Amino acid sequence: MPAISGDEYKERVDRVNAEVWLDGERIAGRISSHPAFKGVIQTQGELYDLQLHPGNIEELTFTSDTSGNKIGTSYLIPKTKEDLEKRRKMIQCWARHSGGLLGRSPDYMNTVLASFAASADLLKGEANCYPDRLLSIYEEAREQDLTFTHTFVNPQNNRGKLAFLDEDVTNARIVKRTKEGIIIKGAKLLATQGGITDQIIVFSAPGVQDSAHAYGFSIPSNTKGLKYICRESFCHDHSSYNSPLSSKFDEMDTVVIFDDVLVPWERVFLHDNIRAADKFYKKGKFVPFTLHQIISRQIVKLEFLLGIAHQIVETINIGEYQHVQAKVVEIVKGLESLKALLHYSEYQAETDNSGTMVPSVQPLYVAINQTQELYPRLIEIIQLIGASGLMTIPHEETFNSIVGEELNHYLRAGDWKGKDKVALFRLAWDLTMSSFGSRQTLYERFFFGDPIRISQTIYQMYDKKPSISLVSRFLKES
Repeated sequence: MPAISGDEYKERVDRVNAEVWLDGERIAGRISSHPAFKGVIQTQGELYDLQLHPGNIEELTFTSDTSGNKIGTSYLIPKTKEDLEKRRKMIQCWARHSGGLLGRSPDYMNTVLASFAASADLLKGEANCYPDRLLSIYEEAREQDLTFTHTFVNPQNNRGKLAFLDEDVTNARIVKRTKEGIIIKGAKLLATQGGITDQIIVFSAPGVQDSAHAYGFSIPSNTKGLKYICRESFCHDHSSYNSPLSSKFDEMDTVVIFDDVLVPWERVFLHDNIRAADKFYKKGKFVPFTLHQIISRQIVKLEFLLGIAHQIVETINIGEYQHVQAKVVEIVKGLESLKALLHYSEYQAETDNSGTMVPSVQPLYVAINQTQELYPRLIEIIQLIGASGLMTIPHEETFNSIVGEELNHYLRAGDWKGKDKVALFRLAWDLTMSSFGSRQTLYERFFFGDPIRISQTIYQMYDKKPSISLVSRFLKES
């Protein structure tokens, strides 16, 4: 069956043996056993096992219209509103397994590829564009349940408006076109989970000024000349007590270096066409599909934050204070707003000319922009209500030492022993104050791009006519 198990996922990642560099050394051996990666790989293996559980088959898979096989639901191109609901339920099932902390769980990139396949018609008739190749890549991926990372952001060198005038020597670009394919040289960021997926999808962000930067392709992660350079690992302790989140959910972020990488023609679906690259992103289904996946996950993440807040309040008995109630309600309002916007987007979904059910993008843009602003505040709320408890967090080894009984007594809260109370506060600390938690906050601040640019997009796309018409009627009456 194409929908794979966790063991199959881990075996494939190990077999890929991509060129991954961490702390100045190339990783050798089974990457699924490496301290920096084994936690997140194990977690993702559990996600794959979920889709094969008899009780989840109907929700987490669908029947392929070409092979009749069971395919992971995240590859589903929705044709009805029921399909959109099925996708949401699948995404949130996986997200609940991680508390929404895996921003690049496999369903994200599966959604990206499904959005590309659903937009393939935009490439028809365009120079240097090959929609059939794109559809072939999608078919291969869903029938084999492949995993993907992706990259489309250029390194931070010159972000000025006239940067395109620079003699570019860093951004990944096409340096040669041969009979075998295109040659890519340069760097891209930020490939989260780089090196632990079957393939990497590389495509152009809108606004490229040089045709050498206008491309779209997918290649195996172990392609010759492809390197993944990792940041520092935030998984410093594999104890589920000391580091309950970072030990399981630290997704590595990587810089991708293309050292004269040959991309075979059959893996290229777009090259040397600025207009097509721009149109494919802006008019395709990438934005509505991926935002629908992102908001579905973020709702679960806010539920997780709310649960931590409620548990802290109850454990140390501070629920009678008005300022505490007001802070917790801030999380409630954010959560319920996201739910409403997501469901409104599905309610307003419409079938396009290709028969694809596309969620309304405006509510999704509002939701992602709201989360970018809201998430840091919600993290601050956990810090404010947790207060000194977030600093009083001895390691498990201390509780197991000769002073453990004293700690159990002096750090107790109500019926909670000290060790149990500290476990809760270590969970809150790992989400809000550890290097892992700080990365999570930065990640949500900029998920889907610069918040100001997204607000500009909302401003430009929002239909102003109804509100202006209402004011005009009142002015005429006066």
